[in-house]
Amino acid sequence: IFRGTLNKRGVRVITGLGKYFRQVDKNRNGFLSQEAFKEALNVFHLEIPEGDFESLWLTLDDSKSDKVDYGEFIRAIFGEMNEYRKAFVRKAYMKLDFNKTGSVPMVDIRKCYCAK
Repeated sequence: IFRGTLNKRGVRVITGLGKYFRQVDKNRNGFLSQEAFKEALNVFHLEIPEGDFESLWLTLDDSKSDKVDYGEFIRAIFGEMNEYRKAFVRKAYMKLDFNKTGSVPMVDIRKCYCAK
């Protein structure tokens, strides 16, 4: 439904949706209900005919939990990362996980990354 339409506005909308999803996700579980998801699309002027919305929802809610995960939403739009991007992410993660523990505490991220 969205694929192929990601221009500058599209990237801003997807980024904005991410911020909006985090704001709406009051219990911080990473999921949105169908109603909240529909509202998010309306806020960003992504009007989708009801039949298309049902198809989109069925695609995103493949676990049939009646909730959608923002990460799954992004993967549905952008697809899986190609091997180049995966290698780049692995390389960045290895740099962040300098103790080789398999997890990266926020304090270690702050040592390597400044978001200013």
